[in-house]
Amino acid sequence: MAGLLYRLGRFSARRHWTVIVSWVLIIALAGVGYAMFAGVPSPSISIPGTATAKVQDELAAKFPQVSGGSGSLVLETTSGTSFTDTQKADVRKMLADIAAMTGVKMANDPFTTQADLDGKRQQVTDGRAKIAAGKEQIASAQAQLTAGQKQLDQGQQQLDGAKAAATAAGQLAAAQGRLDAQQAGITAQQAAITANQQTIDANAKTLDEQSTKLELGSQLLDLSANIRFVSTDSSSAVANIQFTKSTNLVSPTLKSAVVAKADAGVAGVKVYVSQDIAQGVPSILGVGEIVGVIVAAIVLLVMLGTVIGAALPLVGAVVGLAAAVLGAMAFSGIVQFNSVTVVLGVMLGLAVGIDYSLFILNRHRTQLKRGMPLHESIGLANGTSGNAVVFAGTTVIVALLALNITGIPFLGLMGTVGAAAVVVAILVAITLTPAMLSLVGLKILRKKERLDIGHARTKRIPNTPMKTWRAIVTLVAGVAVLAVIALPAMSMRLGLPVGSSESTSSSQYKAYKTVENKFGAGQNSPLLVVADLPAAATGDELLRQEIAIGTTITSAGNVAAVAPIGVSPDGTVVAFQVIPKGGPTSISTETLVNDLRNMSPIASDSGTIGLGVAGNASANIDVSEKLSAALPLYLVVVVGLSLLILILVFRSILVPITATAGFVLSLLATFGGITAIYQFGWLGSVFGVHDPAPILSFLPVIEVGVLFGLAMDYQLFLVSGMREAYTHGATAKVAVQRGLHAGRAVVTAAAIIMIAVFSGFVFSESTVIRPIGFGLAFGVLLDAFIVRMLLIPAAMHLLGKSAWWLPKWLDRILPDVDVEGAKLERTHPISPEGESMESAGGESVAVGTAATHPAHRG
Repeated sequence: MAGLLYRLGRFSARRHWTVIVSWVLIIALAGVGYAMFAGVPSPSISIPGTATAKVQDELAAKFPQVSGGSGSLVLETTSGTSFTDTQKADVRKMLADIAAMTGVKMANDPFTTQADLDGKRQQVTDGRAKIAAGKEQIASAQAQLTAGQKQLDQGQQQLDGAKAAATAAGQLAAAQGRLDAQQAGITAQQAAITANQQTIDANAKTLDEQSTKLELGSQLLDLSANIRFVSTDSSSAVANIQFTKSTNLVSPTLKSAVVAKADAGVAGVKVYVSQDIAQGVPSILGVGEIVGVIVAAIVLLVMLGTVIGAALPLVGAVVGLAAAVLGAMAFSGIVQFNSVTVVLGVMLGLAVGIDYSLFILNRHRTQLKRGMPLHESIGLANGTSGNAVVFAGTTVIVALLALNITGIPFLGLMGTVGAAAVVVAILVAITLTPAMLSLVGLKILRKKERLDIGHARTKRIPNTPMKTWRAIVTLVAGVAVLAVIALPAMSMRLGLPVGSSESTSSSQYKAYKTVENKFGAGQNSPLLVVADLPAAATGDELLRQEIAIGTTITSAGNVAAVAPIGVSPDGTVVAFQVIPKGGPTSISTETLVNDLRNMSPIASDSGTIGLGVAGNASANIDVSEKLSAALPLYLVVVVGLSLLILILVFRSILVPITATAGFVLSLLATFGGITAIYQFGWLGSVFGVHDPAPILSFLPVIEVGVLFGLAMDYQLFLVSGMREAYTHGATAKVAVQRGLHAGRAVVTAAAIIMIAVFSGFVFSESTVIRPIGFGLAFGVLLDAFIVRMLLIPAAMHLLGKSAWWLPKWLDRILPDVDVEGAKLERTHPISPEGESMESAGGESVAVGTAATHPAHRG
């Protein structure tokens, strides 16, 4: 590999314009692909196969009227008083326009809905009064009828007595006509009383049925008593927007149209758009990111001392970034990209693009100062440091591609795009960087350095090892510091951003807070509970089933309200809206979702009832749980890979173990820092965290992959120098100091550049991007400056010669991986005195013989 890269470097140096034009064409082709085939990324995050997704699929099949995603518009009068009739009419007009948009199933009128709800409650009150009055009337009629029956019975007794007396007196025949007439009258009266009794009984039965239905309805209303669409002071309202597709499938174009309609506003009314609708695609580069690049430029200028030298890595990074991002986005019309899919690629493309070019450039500068000819120096730098760059970049690529093993599509795609960006950064470093170095020639050096080319300069290198007590103190103190920083990670919770995470000036934040203050926190996290009935139900039986299920749901606790919102056409599926007491990120809401799922199936007289839970809050919980479950497997794979790769590179057992242990320490400390700031709210005013919330659910997995790759980069560039010094005869402990001395300057600069680039994303407009940027910046800070420059040298010192121990059988079967290209360097020594060095303009410059030292190799 080193020889191939050497030849590639010399070719790029000789044909620099060919290489430069080739990269311009690559960017142009990527741009054409982007223009022709790019799609619109989705701001939503979803994972197929979750419990929520299964419920949504069932709703789409059996209950299409309640399927599809939803969002809301929050309305608030500017005066803080009740809505006027004119304002209500204007709001209805706005909602009608939204409802007419293609892809919108309905836009709920909050005023009509609240009036209907209040009307139903009044109907219950009025109905009870009417039933009570009806029962009084029936009771009065029954009393009159009973009294009439009593009189009739007495008349019958009198008639019977008269018949008996007439019979005894022998005058029955004479009195028969009169007696028959009286009997006929009594019989007619009895028939009338019987008919009236039947009427009263029928009316009583009707009243009982009405009373039963009324009370059942009243129970349902009681369960939903806390659901409101207009606040109790009538100054705020919530209009629900339902889409034909699930939230993650709703086109950004449609969401933008809804937002634009809301922004048009209503006179005297502030209209806020909820997170589900307003969440858009964040801009890739902003002010913070640009500041980060400027800081990186300053570091390069200080380190290299020339504007040209500082500019070359930046130019290479921008070229690689343009090619990678445009090329990746060209596929976004074929594969559904998430709004943050390319963000990781942008972060890594900038950071590693600068660093990888810097490593080659720095090696080239050193060789030029020692008197090596220009093209030979470029080729050798490409074959040595370029070889290390390829290997270091490969570890990053492997870690990112391993995200696909999590089984989470959007995460795997994010890793693949990030890996592609690193591949492009490597290609730029080993082709475009040599071409640009050839183009600028000796101007890559300071003027004074150009005058001193080839003159031997004595460089001090360490010949005494670190004090053992110092190594012990450094190791113990370093581990203790990282352990303390990691403590908050023990309380880490995972989730997805909600409206409260957005900027306090954003529509999403204002919508969230208005709902929380006026309607309760749970209104920001409604759940959709679906009940599968054992058999079709209608009428009172359906009402009883709904009450029984609603009561059972309420018994789970943490429930503010339950309301049935519809029944499937076949009567076998009932949908409920459940309002939790807590917000979407609260522990109580997460507990409620799990409790409702564990409650299924519910036993009933007609059979068992199955429960499913859906809704945006439920979906966020499912995504977070699946990502949490994927993290241990991914961590094991990455740690396992790190051990194997480092054993291969350093031909040692203990060096990989210490490197991996250091990575785990810095990773846990990074998690602790993220948790402290974004979940606990520590230093929130500095980092713009006004409402602490659970950590972004996929951030830990991303951190593992990226920080592993970068940690191995720094491990490689530092410890390979220690290994080289050891193999050249230095004692194990002295070799530690020499390796650290040789590599610390460039690694420090590279780490500062990484931190600067990643820190630029900490102040991004996106709540998703901010914690990712902080985590990567903080992780590099801890790993580079505490683990790689303090703990690893201390551990290597204490291990001594045993650090390089390798079983003989393993030594025989392992291939010899010449990462730093030491063999290539031995075959290409520094040119003898008087050999000319070709500059970019073709002129020759006489050089002298440079002093060589093992510390300069590798």
